[in-house]
Amino acid sequence: SNSIASAEKIKAEMAQMQNENEALLAKAREERGQLLKEAREMKDKIINEAKEQAKTEANKIVSEAQASIEAQKMAAIIDVKNQVGKLVIEVSEKILRKELAGKDAQEAHIKGLVDEVKLN
Repeated sequence: SNSIASAEKIKAEMAQMQNENEALLAKAREERGQLLKEAREMKDKIINEAKEQAKTEANKIVSEAQASIEAQKMAAIIDVKNQVGKLVIEVSEKILRKELAGKDAQEAHIKGLVDEVKLN
């Protein structure tokens, strides 16, 4: 009877140990699941931050390129206008020299300019 009681006690202790082991395993699985979830969230956060940073950097590069292109375009337009202006002045000077070659033509031109100024 003593050995039956002893066997019952050992059986109860083994059942309790089994229950404790199952509880420990369940807790370990839960902790592992939580760690995996946190690792996935951290991975997603890092990836999203990297994407945002890359997007911001790309937008900055595009904006700087557009500003540079616009500045070059304006410089080219100004250069063309200056060249056209110089050409117009040169052509006008040549035409005036030819037209005002004689003294009579010069006086007529000056009189015309004076009359024009009076009208304005």
